[in-house]
Formats: sequence, structure tokens, C-alpha cells
Amino acid sequence: MLIALPISELTPGMFVDSVTKQHEGLNSIKIKTSGLVRNQAIIKRLVTEGVLELLIDFTKGDAAIPDKYKPKKSTPSQKPITSSSKTKPPAVKPAITLEQEFAKASISFEQHNRKLQALYGDVTTGLSVNLKVIDEMANDIVSSVFRNTSAMTILTRVKDKHSYNWRHMVNCAIFTAVFAKYLGYKEEAVQQLAMGALLHDLGQAKLPQGIISRPSKLTGSEMDIIKRHVAQGLGLVKGEKGITPLILDMIVNHHERLDGSGYPRGITAEKLSRPARIMAIVDVYDALTADRPHQEGDEPINALRYLLAHKELFDAELVQHFIKCLGVHPVGTIVKLTNERLALVLEGNKLNPIKPKVKLFYNAKHGHHVTPKDLDLNESDQSIKIVSSIKPLDYQINLARLLKEHLLN
Repeated sequence: MLIALPISELTPGMFVDSVTKQHEGLNSIKIKTSGLVRNQAIIKRLVTEGVLELLIDFTKGDAAIPDKYKPKKSTPSQKPITSSSKTKPPAVKPAITLEQEFAKASISFEQHNRKLQALYGDVTTGLSVNLKVIDEMANDIVSSVFRNTSAMTILTRVKDKHSYNWRHMVNCAIFTAVFAKYLGYKEEAVQQLAMGALLHDLGQAKLPQGIISRPSKLTGSEMDIIKRHVAQGLGLVKGEKGITPLILDMIVNHHERLDGSGYPRGITAEKLSRPARIMAIVDVYDALTADRPHQEGDEPINALRYLLAHKELFDAELVQHFIKCLGVHPVGTIVKLTNERLALVLEGNKLNPIKPKVKLFYNAKHGHHVTPKDLDLNESDQSIKIVSSIKPLDYQINLARLLKEHLLN
């Protein structure tokens, strides 16, 4: 269980996941790592460094959750039980369906991409970053994810290589919010993580755009220029109001790797925080699956295999959680089934990632659309299975249009 605590309530035995608030005006950036608070000396050091609030993981430490942060137990009613009270169920807040949230999310998604494109252009011409816009975007994305996890996630499957620079940051914010929610982060902390994701690559706007958008593989010297985006991104936001150590951590360390082979500093696992590890996984996953000027995006399952195969680079435990979070075939993926039908993945299955809920819409054998049908592949009497994921263009399918046809009422 992850809970944000003020530094005054930190005690030995607690496990610090990350620093969420730090006194502004410090001369140096303190990139915090996660770890167990072993004694009072560590707490005093954190206070001296200006730490105000920390995210504590009570599943890893030795300390108990303070009483005031424990979930409140409902007190039994003192009213006598009547026949009517026995039959009347408690009021339950209705869940937001995928279709309900998708209508709003699809509009917001395009708005976010346009806003970030404009902001990217402003930075390219030398203007400062409008952090209020970034904060509003992060808030909207996180709110949508907490209402329904799938709506925004599905939209990340719509590709456009000509808008990769800003679409990548929007996609990463969505994946980060979904993953952080899955890991148990509270909404306030997820907001910071989403904001860090929206800013993590903005430094690229300060680089020569001819290199950024080149449709061919970059040379070694050009890659050295690309690597400068980390320092440029840091310079854009350092010292600005609302920029927390957690956000700076994600910007500075998202290209670092556990074995020290990353950049810009080549630091190793013991110095990499959980937020930085999350950002690294999300950044690479979206980069591999998105269409970019120099490459066509790969299928999600292959990107997940890449992350899983490189335990020396990425946190293996987090990668496993990421796969369970997204599913082997993430929402928005088109899959081919054993009955020669194509289907759109609508909802993942955390317990059995290879058996999601899907919507059949196309006869692959005879090449025509069929009457849409919802199907839960996890049902006990269900013999139909997924054969593979497919690329929409292999069947001349416009994914954006398909989503609107099947998810917009």
C-alpha cells in the first residue's frame, strides 16, 4: 500500500518509494532512490535536504500503517433490521463503462496532442514551457484513467509517425497513469508521475528538428546530439513552481539502465528509483510500438518480449507487473482468433492475460465485416483462442474509424 506522508511522520522501518515534495530553492537536484529508513540519522538527513513529503510503501517496510491512514471500518447500524432493510442492497456508485468514457476520452486525446504540439513548437522557437497546460493535461488523463482504465489506453494504438514527438509523450503519460494505478499509487502521486511522463522528452524540442524527424537511422554523432535532450529538458523546468523531485527524477533518469549502460550519467540499479524504472519501461514500450519517422511500430507482444528478455536493462519485477497490467494483447489491439475472425481487444484479464474480452467484427477468411459480437475468452465453455495479433493495415482496416464505429454510441 502506497501512502504519501509528511516528513514529520516518517519513522525508522518505513520503506521510501520516492520523494514527492521537496523545499524549493535548493541549489542542487537531489535525485532520490527508494530504500528502507533504518534510523533517525537518515530522517535528519532528509530534513536537512529539504524533503517535505515522501511516498511510503507499507508492503515492503517493517513499520505499521499509522491509524489515521488505515481504511475506515464501517460501523454496524444501530437501527433494527427489518424485512425491507434485508432486501434493499446498499447504494453502489455506478461504474463508468468503456463506451461512456471513450466518448470523452477520444475528444480529450486529440486536444492533448494539439496542445502538446503547440507547446513543443513554442519551446522550439525559444519560449518557456507553459506548465499550467501540462498540469491540466496530466489531471485530465489521470481522471480518465481512474474512471475507466481502458478508454485512454485504447487510443494509444492509433498511430501517426508525423506527430510522434508529442504523441509519444501523451501516450507515455497514459501508460504511466494506468501502470501506476495498477501498482497501487494514490491519485495525487499518479498525477505527478503523469506530469513527469508528459515532460520527459520535451528537451527534444531544443534540438535540431532535422535530426529528430529524419526518416533514416541516425549516425553516432547524431545520436550524441539526441542524448542532449535530457539536459535540455531538465533546463526547461528546473526550479519552476510545481516541479517536484519525482518529476525531475523521471526526466533525468528515463534513459538510464540497471547495468549502467544508459545515459546521461551511466548510473546503475542501486541509484535508480522506482518512478525512473517505470518511466524507462513505458518510454521504451511506446517507442517500440509507435510509428516513427524512421521505423514502423512493432506489435505490443513483441515489445513486451523485448522488455522481458532484457533483465539487465529493465526492472524484471516491474516488467512482469507491466505485462499483467496491459495484458499480452493490450486493449485496442486487433487479434486473429482460431475461428478465422478478427476481434478488437476491449478489456484485459489480470488473472489470465491471454484471455481478454474482445469484440468480433471481421471474417478474415472471406475478407468482409460481420455483425459485431462481444466475447469473453475466459469463459469456461469458450473454446475460441487468440492465434496472433495483426496489423490493421494488413486487412486495410482504419483503426481510428473502427474504434469510433464500435465504441461511440
